[in-house]
Amino acid sequence: MNARSMQPQLAQQIAAIREFNRFYTARLGLLRRRHLDGEFALTEARILYEVSAQPKLTASALQETLELDAGYLSRLLSGLIRRKLIRRVTSDTDAREKPLVLTATGQKAVQRLNQQSMLHIHAMLAHLNTADREALVTSLTDVRRLLEGHAQPLRIVRLAKVDDDALAIIHEYYEAVHVVQRDKPGSIQQLIDTPASGLWLAYLGDDVVGCVALRKLAAMPRASECKRLYVKPAARGRHVADRLLDAQETFARSQDIEWIYLDSYDDLKAAIALYERRGYARCERYNDNPQATLFMRKYLGKQG
Repeated sequence: MNARSMQPQLAQQIAAIREFNRFYTARLGLLRRRHLDGEFALTEARILYEVSAQPKLTASALQETLELDAGYLSRLLSGLIRRKLIRRVTSDTDAREKPLVLTATGQKAVQRLNQQSMLHIHAMLAHLNTADREALVTSLTDVRRLLEGHAQPLRIVRLAKVDDDALAIIHEYYEAVHVVQRDKPGSIQQLIDTPASGLWLAYLGDDVVGCVALRKLAAMPRASECKRLYVKPAARGRHVADRLLDAQETFARSQDIEWIYLDSYDDLKAAIALYERRGYARCERYNDNPQATLFMRKYLGKQG
């Protein structure tokens, strides 16, 4: 769709929203190099806030909340860790996860950010009377309600136990790509329980719309295999596959995995293009899958 094909009323509404975007990004200082003229970029400040608000938040959960590219988030976290603002700790429930917490320095930084933000917003509201401030807050609440009501958020969940949703989406994947070698429920649970392995489901609202698995390659040091990547046709075009692969790669890095392998076959042109776009390169055969005609791998980087 282009501007000429839009109904005049819709075009005017879009123009009005764009004009407001330009107004509030400047008014809130979002265009400045440093958030609130402090020491952090806006995204760094938001990461610190989220880790403060949700102690022991995992990197994958943080990525889902902020909807950031996995590589970009990883670089930002590495920088904040080097600056001794955030540190990784051992999970109380899953040794494979490395949750994030603020250091004492990070806690002080968040306190400064919160104070600066309160003063900034206070200055914006100072010229408004009580009724106008209430009207402003009500309007903001209405905007959020309207937008959230028409766009279901995408959630990526790493499973701890096989359930009916997982079995159903994996069966749909098998049928869609005519898989011959199929996993039984017990072997799927075993995969979930194996270190450096896992199964992720994508949800739109309460509906499962995609899946991906990661399987540790026992014969290869620091290597795992991407398996069962699938997105339902009705959910395609919403970057579900990218979000699934982002979550998978974030987890793999946390497990000191340096390489992710996968196999496919030549007819799956769209899947192959996706893998190539995400940095996978063709390699030699590494397994005995009789259906596979193409093999790829991606280097995640040396773990320090």
